[in-house]
Amino acid sequence: MGKKVALVLGSGGARGLAHIGAIEELEARGYEITSIAGCSMGSIIAGMYAAGQLREAKEWFLRVDKQLILRMMDINLLSGNSLVKGERIMLELQKVVPDRPIEQLNIPCTIVASDMISTEEVIFRTGSLFEAVRASISIPLFFRPVQIGERLLIDGGILNPLPLHVVDRQPGDILVAMDISGKDSMPVDTTYEPIDVERKLAELQQAMGWQVPKRVEQQVRSLGKRVDEIRRKRAADLGRNVSFIGLLDRMSDMQIQQNTLLSLRLTPPDVHAVMPQYAYTTFDFDKAEEIIREGRRIMHDALDRYERQT
Repeated sequence: MGKKVALVLGSGGARGLAHIGAIEELEARGYEITSIAGCSMGSIIAGMYAAGQLREAKEWFLRVDKQLILRMMDINLLSGNSLVKGERIMLELQKVVPDRPIEQLNIPCTIVASDMISTEEVIFRTGSLFEAVRASISIPLFFRPVQIGERLLIDGGILNPLPLHVVDRQPGDILVAMDISGKDSMPVDTTYEPIDVERKLAELQQAMGWQVPKRVEQQVRSLGKRVDEIRRKRAADLGRNVSFIGLLDRMSDMQIQQNTLLSLRLTPPDVHAVMPQYAYTTFDFDKAEEIIREGRRIMHDALDRYERQT
């Protein structure tokens, strides 16, 4: 059974912290990661691992809380194409892992971004690690796009959230995918709390200090039924679960899920570890410890399946 691994880390915001746990599980099981590729959040973890500083990166992410996240948000008021510039985040990351040429990292590392101008994938195997990462994490409308020459680069996950076809392969290695955009259903809430009419009547009688007339009881019960029916219909209305922003977010989720499935069909991995897309939100960075632990569990189960088959 091959122990050399070509590892691919997918996009998915804070879910990308699961990549840390996945790498820890691979190494604990005796697998040697000989090449790595990633996009978006996967590019950050891929670059830090290839630089030999994943432990330092993990320690930094475990210290991240909501206050630090807010401090890193350099609001971009002068441009209409993004909410934040993204420079503060990169400066913080470079305090943990100094910038280096990609070709000088410990193992071959590939980072993927998307070019808005040509609508093509842009593959980085040389040049500044953090320039490539900054381009790869440029979530549209959130981070400012990165211009490199005549290219205007955004999140690599837009075109290929799981870039299996670009990782450098070596003879005898196995292809391992850490997929954090697994196909999942959007959570909706169709529950509602029925009105306890009898309790309401009892409270009314106690407050008044005398028996409520039968006619009033009938009116209260009738009103309760009508209100219950209105609330039941509102709860069953799936459209109420989707705001304008939620609709845009869901459209992006659907695109990422479908592109991930396409990538898996075109380049099937030997090991496919998958986290559902709705396991955590894009900005759940304050749940780092939990997400890392879940990533390790997911990779553990995927390796168990692979080893049973081989």
